[in-house]
Amino acid sequence: MTITATTTTTSSPSSSSSASTTPNSNPNPNSTSTWWESLSRARSRVLSLSPLLPSLPHQTLTLIADSDRPAHSLLSLLPHLSHHLSDDPHSGSGDDPLCNWLYDTYLLPDPPELRLLVLSLLPLLSHLYLSRVVSRPDLSLAGFEAVLLAVYTAEAKIRGGKPVLVSVPDLSSPSLYHSPRVQPQTHHRRASADPHPGTPLTGVLSPPLEPQLAVKSTKRACIVGVALDSFFKKISLVPPRAKSDFCAFVVSWAGQECRCRYEFDDGLDVEVETNCEYVEGNRIPLPWELLQPVLRIIGHCLLAPGNDQEVRDAASAAARAVYARAMHEIIPQAILAARSLIRLDVSARKKEREAAAAMLAVSPGGAASNPATPSKPKRQDVLLFSK
Repeated sequence: MTITATTTTTSSPSSSSSASTTPNSNPNPNSTSTWWESLSRARSRVLSLSPLLPSLPHQTLTLIADSDRPAHSLLSLLPHLSHHLSDDPHSGSGDDPLCNWLYDTYLLPDPPELRLLVLSLLPLLSHLYLSRVVSRPDLSLAGFEAVLLAVYTAEAKIRGGKPVLVSVPDLSSPSLYHSPRVQPQTHHRRASADPHPGTPLTGVLSPPLEPQLAVKSTKRACIVGVALDSFFKKISLVPPRAKSDFCAFVVSWAGQECRCRYEFDDGLDVEVETNCEYVEGNRIPLPWELLQPVLRIIGHCLLAPGNDQEVRDAASAAARAVYARAMHEIIPQAILAARSLIRLDVSARKKEREAAAAMLAVSPGGAASNPATPSKPKRQDVLLFSK
């Protein structure tokens, strides 16, 4: 079965104008000034962090600002920004200067690395916001809400008031690679019931986004979910630490420790410590509109090539935590999705163990080692396998 997601987007005037230019024309005569303006804007944003982060040496910011790609180099400060937001109990308030900096930075048109920095901080912002809303409902978090609304509004503008659709082929019709085995009468009945056999089935993956001026309690999960979906679209560009941190936050959000986490882990020697209980911490409501982007991000961290082992292990724990939570709250969509991710993870880990065992059983010469049997040196074979 092949599933294709269709996202409707609006075309910008710049794209239409560039398409109408001839090959010999210069579509952007002010390209040099535009590049310089983008570089100056990035340097200005870097230096404006100096009064917001007093613990960071000013020389560090100066070196970043004077680099050839200051916006890209700014990503190296992601751990420092994360520690500053986490350690400050008053972060996220309406007068939080760092939240105001993130809000203004995200609204800049370029360079794109500035937006990537804000998107890389979204897992932490979402975690702090959702956790504090539950633990301290009287606390003002207008700073966090402003950043989340900026990302939500940008995504709503991209979608142009249209839903995100998913198209699923009609599995009742035969494919091009085999002969149909349907009896004539059955086929006749099916054809009469469906006047257009073979038509792809279209479903709504995400409804149209309504404009939001504030984060209401009834729209909180939707706004945070759309922000995390924006993070997912750029997830291949964000640092690995942001991915592993997000998976750790999901485990905390689920807050469910029980045996059903490990029911698919036969043969992996997973130790079960508890029976069935809630974990004290940051357990939050997880409706489907929030779980949907969460599962997409976990799927990328678990299965996408190029992720290191730390990210994969964190995603494996997150998938099991979501599955346990969905089983206790009976959320069918989340149960099916999380269970599929867990089984894929278990299958991949078993194959890795078999490949490692096969390498240990084979000598460097390519045959089983036997110290009593002399053998002449052979060309060493290199076995490659992905971890």
